[in-house]
Amino acid sequence: MKKTAVILLAAVVFVAAALSGCAKDSGNSESKTSADSKKIKIVTTIFPEYDWVTQILGSKADQAEVTMLLDNGVDLHSYQPTTEDIAKVKSCDLFIYVGGESDEWVSKALKNSTNRKMKVINLLDVLGDSVKEEESKKGMMPEKEEEEGDSDEPEYDEHVWLSLKNAKVLTKAIAKEIEALDPENANAYGKNEAEYLRQLSALDEKYKKAVRRSAGKTLVVGDRFPFRYMVDDYGLDYYAAFAGCSAETEASFRTISFLAKKVDKLKLKNIATIEGSDRKIARTIIKNTGKKNQHIVTLDSMQSTTSEEVEKGKTYLGVMTANLGVLKKALQREE
Repeated sequence: MKKTAVILLAAVVFVAAALSGCAKDSGNSESKTSADSKKIKIVTTIFPEYDWVTQILGSKADQAEVTMLLDNGVDLHSYQPTTEDIAKVKSCDLFIYVGGESDEWVSKALKNSTNRKMKVINLLDVLGDSVKEEESKKGMMPEKEEEEGDSDEPEYDEHVWLSLKNAKVLTKAIAKEIEALDPENANAYGKNEAEYLRQLSALDEKYKKAVRRSAGKTLVVGDRFPFRYMVDDYGLDYYAAFAGCSAETEASFRTISFLAKKVDKLKLKNIATIEGSDRKIARTIIKNTGKKNQHIVTLDSMQSTTSEEVEKGKTYLGVMTANLGVLKKALQREE
């Protein structure tokens, strides 16, 4: 009888302990859920937007849940949102997107938003009149729609983030919305914004200095050219196989020949491409130059940055600093 009582008592103690543990776990879970629900939900489309947000958040990163939709290597012009992506956009507190032709899917997603207090930043809208129309330079392969005469509407160059001047304007706009969403930490965000703007301005000055010192003021690109905002900022000229938003991949012999002659005339040491290029066009241009000894350098447009690269420490400032080194080489001329 005593043995039975001891067994029953032990069982009661075990069950009570288990229930206590469950209650504790449940409490922790509820606490975690409550903390997560208080976080600002920010959704960005491309890497530069994502990085600007994280720079503004700084040490207060735990106050927000930040998502970068284009995180698997697909570029802006090819991206198609998944059902999960749309759901994140519809329920977030702040949504940041570029706003060009590549983002035509956004209007429908926002129309069906479940968060009526959502704040939205359209980069092209923020920049207003400083946004440039897509440019077709001499020697470029024409778009198919241009050949067919189907395009009456102006097509805007979406690659606004490749201007440090634009980056400063956009960072200010993003910081303003984050501060409004989390006024308790607005002072910290403001300090982070000020420091980041200082770093952007310092790099902008380095670009100006490098261009002033460069004998060459023109680069040749055997690829698409999404860097118009960058070259316009510093008074540079360029020739390229395709426009920045072009979907074309094959250049005609006429385009190849034109660019090869420009390389010869400008006495360029290097031909530029963009990240992810197979370099085929650049190599063909080199084969058609007089000396056939040019090198190929690569500019990073940040259109297809992956989450893995972000985890490894890739930043907007880091890329733009590296691009400055590449730009110097792309402008180099034989003496």
